[in-house]
Amino acid sequence: MSRYSKARFLKSATSPAAFGDDSGYEVAIAGRSNSGKSSALNAIVRHNDLARTSRTPGRTQAVNLFELEPGRRLVDLPGYGHAKVPDSVKAEWARLIDAYFRDRGSLSGLLIVVDARRGFGESDEVMLAYATARGIPSHVLLTKSDKLGRNEARRALDAARESLRGRAAAQLFSAESGEGVDAAQRALEAMLAGRVKTPGGP
Repeated sequence: MSRYSKARFLKSATSPAAFGDDSGYEVAIAGRSNSGKSSALNAIVRHNDLARTSRTPGRTQAVNLFELEPGRRLVDLPGYGHAKVPDSVKAEWARLIDAYFRDRGSLSGLLIVVDARRGFGESDEVMLAYATARGIPSHVLLTKSDKLGRNEARRALDAARESLRGRAAAQLFSAESGEGVDAAQRALEAMLAGRVKTPGGP
């Protein structure tokens, strides 16, 4: 049985006023539009269709909230990067994400999804900066690791950790093969429990 057998979709919010209940703890998941973010979310909660997956980058166009159990939520943020949408829509996403990080008192962690073949980039740095400004921990999932050989995957992990310089943890992850799913669950659980200290924090 899945650890998150009670996981369910709560709502899609297209404005800060629609975010809803701010009690308890929630962890956000963010990533480039083609990083495999929805597949990673589904793999972590072990629900194949909780978050919608699509071959079209940019499918997530709102802040989607999922309840894992009462008082514990996972929040899927709009993808960034190569989404084929107008600049005005991208600007609206940016305003929505800015408001989310600024105002959500229950936010206790951030999962950043990065395609292991592309590496940690400028857009990912922006998301890490949001988390750092709020003083919440981040954990990087290097997805699609099954597309790389063992040595390539190790180099990708080493490169990500060098880029992060201790600001966040990083791990290899594959929704396809299941690599790293258990480790990602442990990271999620620690953040939902408020047990992860930010670098340089108390």
